[in-house]
Amino acid sequence: MSKFNPKGGKKETPGITTASLPDIMFMLLFFFMVSTTLRQNELKITTKLPYATEITKLEKKSLVSYIFVGSPRKEYAASLGTESRIQLDDNFAVVNDIRGYIAGEWEKRDEADRPKMTVSLKADEKTKMGIINEIKTELRKAEALKINYSAKKRSVETRNN
Repeated sequence: MSKFNPKGGKKETPGITTASLPDIMFMLLFFFMVSTTLRQNELKITTKLPYATEITKLEKKSLVSYIFVGSPRKEYAASLGTESRIQLDDNFAVVNDIRGYIAGEWEKRDEADRPKMTVSLKADEKTKMGIINEIKTELRKAEALKINYSAKKRSVETRNN
């Protein structure tokens, strides 16, 4: 037995409701805002951090300015050589540029946060101490006296080797 429609017309499918679409969009937007991290710096040098046994985590990373020291990456090694170089933000620099960099970082901070500002040295483990001492001297001249040396935590396996 066949089924027939008493009205004689074809049955139409109901339209898709879009009432919940803004809720879904806001949930996706919120998810991506929470889970995305912004790029800090593009490293143009290679740094393999040394190991340390006593490590403390920095409290407020917004008060930290980074100075990277290491050998240039392969694409920059042809023009700059393989000796250790200094990177401030996204640019290569020389020791004399550090005072200006610190002054600029000082100006970015609120007046109440300036005494809490920390300079973190992320130096490659093969960097010679001569360049580190020159950087420390320039930091002293710039009155940036809170210095942090970045390192990786030594695990039990690496202690035994």
